[in-house]
Amino acid sequence: MSNDNKPKQNKKTSIYFIIAGIILIIAIVAGIFWMNSKKDKEEKTISYTDLIKQIDDGVIEKVEMTVGSTSIKVKIKDVEEEKEAIVPNTQAFIELIQDQKLKGNEIELIQKQQNMFYTTFQYLFSLLPTILLIILFVAVFKMQGLGDKGKIYDAETTKSKIKFDDVAGLDEEKNEMIEIVDFLKEPKKFYEMGAKIPRGVLLCGQPGTGKTLIAKAIAGEAKVPFISMSGSEFIEMFAGLGASRVRKLFEKAKKVAPCIVFIDEIDAIGSRRTSNSGAETENNQTLNQLLVEMDGFSSEETIIVLAATNRPEMLDKALLRPGRFDRQITIPAPDIAGREEILKIHSKDKKLANDVSLHSIAEDTAGFTGAELANILNEAAIIATKNQHNAITNDDLDEAVKKVTVGLEKTSRKISDKDKKLTAYHEAGHAIVSQFLPTQTAVKEISIVPRGVAGGYTMYKSDEDKSFISKTEMEEKLIALLGGRAAEKIVLDDISTGASNDIEVATEIAKNMVTVYGMSDVVGPICLKSSDGNYEYQLLGNNMEDIIDQEVKKLIDTAYKSAQQILLQNMDLLHAIAAELIAKEKINEEEFNKFFMQ
Repeated sequence: MSNDNKPKQNKKTSIYFIIAGIILIIAIVAGIFWMNSKKDKEEKTISYTDLIKQIDDGVIEKVEMTVGSTSIKVKIKDVEEEKEAIVPNTQAFIELIQDQKLKGNEIELIQKQQNMFYTTFQYLFSLLPTILLIILFVAVFKMQGLGDKGKIYDAETTKSKIKFDDVAGLDEEKNEMIEIVDFLKEPKKFYEMGAKIPRGVLLCGQPGTGKTLIAKAIAGEAKVPFISMSGSEFIEMFAGLGASRVRKLFEKAKKVAPCIVFIDEIDAIGSRRTSNSGAETENNQTLNQLLVEMDGFSSEETIIVLAATNRPEMLDKALLRPGRFDRQITIPAPDIAGREEILKIHSKDKKLANDVSLHSIAEDTAGFTGAELANILNEAAIIATKNQHNAITNDDLDEAVKKVTVGLEKTSRKISDKDKKLTAYHEAGHAIVSQFLPTQTAVKEISIVPRGVAGGYTMYKSDEDKSFISKTEMEEKLIALLGGRAAEKIVLDDISTGASNDIEVATEIAKNMVTVYGMSDVVGPICLKSSDGNYEYQLLGNNMEDIIDQEVKKLIDTAYKSAQQILLQNMDLLHAIAAELIAKEKINEEEFNKFFMQ
């Protein structure tokens, strides 16, 4: 499948904006020209009454007229510049001039035929405001998408045909989708059994897990048209457009059925309906129309609506009921086997060194999505090219992982000895505390070279995929996070802003332990966080907020004291590792472990 329509649409919209801008500039220039010409014309114009008086006084020596025009030019004696005037009746004016000649007042009368080019130009210029309004209306019409929306990808003719083989790490999800493909390929056998085709399938999952990819793979396998549209494309500044686009989208789908309608980021139009006021009215109307259309399929119309979102909790309940989105499939981050398969797919067109192990990369990237893994391989290829390597090496891949997760290394930045010492003890504190905590993973690398917004970092190995995290593990995570701040206080008898992110993460973990995971003995196994992200403290009384704050502080204080105790018991290690960091700036896993073998 091809997804080239989005850049084309953006390009098309940009062209409309450019046209509108040019038209606006022309209108402004024309307005300025008109204002100046009007001012000049007023200076050169005399009234008809004054003209008659001057004719009677004998000061007019020449009159120039154009046939069919009420505008005339007059030459006044002893005045170089000609004046203009408007005569209400040209025939009567000509007779007036002739009468003046009879009275002895010689006035030269020149009558010219109209210039066709000038007449045409004058006529078109008079129509310019109307033309500009029409062009602006058409431009706005196009920009607002009142015309056709929703790109159709024909599976037979589209250059990029994505199949299930191009989707890795989602075996169970693909098996679920095979049924959808069978429905689209052979709907009759299901109808004969009395089965109804699913109206809609909602794909949920965090960004980058492959929701859009698997939707395209379904269309590619079923060999049916694939109509793609983003949820944000339904909403514009004009009221009623969203509902209109929904109707047109499904009208188009009915013409090419059997087909798949894919709505990406459906939460943009499918969020819970609220009071009909302001912009929310438009969203409600769009959602209502979508509900009506999904209910309006006849049994002969083989149309399946696929939708993707990373915020399913935001969707309206009416949209999620059976008969609309019959199935909800969660697309998770891949496990280690899935990551390895994804890496194999994305490395097909890349040159890898013989010693590169995709399995090892998969082990070190727990929690990464397919998009992130693809990005790592792409960054590694860029780094290898920059370093003039013949193939992508393990060092290139390690650097790509660091670049994606931590940020760009800033080797050119000059760091004072004071800051270098503080960073060294801070990162050494993290690493040493983690080493003595059973649930924490091993240290992979420590660095005091700035990366991204971090002055230094401690990187840990990620050797397993976890579905659940225990209370002990979370408590020890708090200790590890506060190890840097504890080291600063113990060694330097001072603290810095370098631990701000550690404290922020630790506070969030402690708060979730108390309010979401029910890990506080005082508060109990109660979740106080609602689906919209707000906290409902009033469930257990007016003092609940104070109790929660005390429990969170207790967890943080306990973790901080534990970190200090570990470091005080291992001061020799702390000084030695910090000194090594100051000297070498980086310590790898092997060098770090040597300190614990002595």
